[in-house]
Amino acid sequence: MSLYPEEAAARHRAAGHWTGELLDAAVRRHAAATPDRIAVTDRTQQWSYAELDARADRLATGLLARGLRKGDRVVLQLPNVAEFFEVFFGALRAGVVPVMALPAHRRAEIGYFCAFAEARALFVPDRHEGFDHRELAAEVRAAGPQPPEVFVVGEPGPFTPLAALRAPEAAPVADPPASGDLAFLQLSGGSTGLPKLIPRCHDDYLYSVRASAEICELTADSVYLCALPAAHNFPLSSPGTLGVFFAGGRVVLAPDPSPATALGLIARERVTLTGVVPPLALAWASAAEAGAYDLSSLELLQVGGAKLSEEAARRLGPALGCRLQQVFGMAEGLVNYTRPEDDERTVLTTQGRPISPDDEVRVVDDQDRDLPDGALGHLLTRGPYTIRGYWRAPEHNARSFTADGFYRTGDLVRRTATGHLVVEGRAKDQINRGGEKVAAEEVENVLLAHPAVHDVSVVAVPDPYLGERSCAYVILRPAADRPRPVELKAFVRAAGLAEYKVPDRVEFVDAFPSTGIGKVSKKDLRASAG
Repeated sequence: MSLYPEEAAARHRAAGHWTGELLDAAVRRHAAATPDRIAVTDRTQQWSYAELDARADRLATGLLARGLRKGDRVVLQLPNVAEFFEVFFGALRAGVVPVMALPAHRRAEIGYFCAFAEARALFVPDRHEGFDHRELAAEVRAAGPQPPEVFVVGEPGPFTPLAALRAPEAAPVADPPASGDLAFLQLSGGSTGLPKLIPRCHDDYLYSVRASAEICELTADSVYLCALPAAHNFPLSSPGTLGVFFAGGRVVLAPDPSPATALGLIARERVTLTGVVPPLALAWASAAEAGAYDLSSLELLQVGGAKLSEEAARRLGPALGCRLQQVFGMAEGLVNYTRPEDDERTVLTTQGRPISPDDEVRVVDDQDRDLPDGALGHLLTRGPYTIRGYWRAPEHNARSFTADGFYRTGDLVRRTATGHLVVEGRAKDQINRGGEKVAAEEVENVLLAHPAVHDVSVVAVPDPYLGERSCAYVILRPAADRPRPVELKAFVRAAGLAEYKVPDRVEFVDAFPSTGIGKVSKKDLRASAG
């Protein structure tokens, strides 16, 4: 089944955007042409293109030997280790569909992904940042009617080590994927709770990767530091790791994004570009200003995931000694970059312009009427790498896409006369906590289950470091023992939500402000929290 209307697919092929190539083809191409060139480096190992290519082939063979078939789903929850790409490319070659989970996800999210996607397998590390993912996997398996087989990078415990999945020799794939097939499923930053799944095919995603690599001027000499989680759309494709593999460069995986780790890797590995969210960029700048690191190799710092203030933008280039590029995009499709030819003010004050001349961008009012340049409105988009619907979510698709296929991004933007976008905020009830999207409704639903809580409203509050933090306003039940804020935070954590979803603040109130029609006025709550 095609992920795009046939008319649109034919148009994108005719324009040369969709080439019929698969996402893993660049790895095979470079393995043949420059087999000894290093493709990926992590904390303990480095693999050449030939080794990465061979590992992916053997893993594809192993997946199929286990009985998985084209179109089956697997949940991929690995941190920044070389095996992430072994599993990712191996699954693609087998036609098996990875669901791109993040290391921060916990029982609620991983259990949902496995159940909703009917995952046949779950890939996890043994431990990451002090958390035992094998225990999480055991909980997921115990809760599901069709538990996935678990493969572990590291000490496997009761599960299967990843090494056991590698076939001794690669075998041809009898039913290889086509470029229009579902390649993998990414996660949306939804406003109503658990993420929707975003279907990506080889054609649309590779176009985004290839065009991003061209805009960012990647070459075989490019060295990219992947400091954010490798499964996230920004470090995966904008141009990210896949863009660097496309160009034949080298990917360096940071085990964590702290200034000491990341700046040390930039100096040691002679990194030329990297991408981070604003809070990380500012932390790196502060560390760099101390002058303890040789950052002379760094040419480009990309900042995206959340709004970067002009004041912060002015500081970053001089502090890190490199060019700044603003990036604004979404896993559903549209990606915008400031360009090398943009003047300084454009780079400092806008979030860039779209990748493609065929990206259709509309800025509209509440009635979907188009607005002139400079006016604040809702961002709608359609194009050769923007999806036409979430995976198995017809009701949500009816709200998130127009009848003619434009995606309602939920962003409030202004468009300049040059086509650059200035992002002003979100129309959806969503908190952007340093690039991590928190759905207020999901956290509210958890807190409402606490026996002392009568009602709750979670809102975003401004934060100079993260951009936004979360504040839970709580009305207690009559005669209930008053819990401490730390107890309510622990209650959310115990529900199995990712740590970044736990409210930063908890405030007790007697009533919520209301709108003229009696709804909770989150606008007034946000104002009082600020």
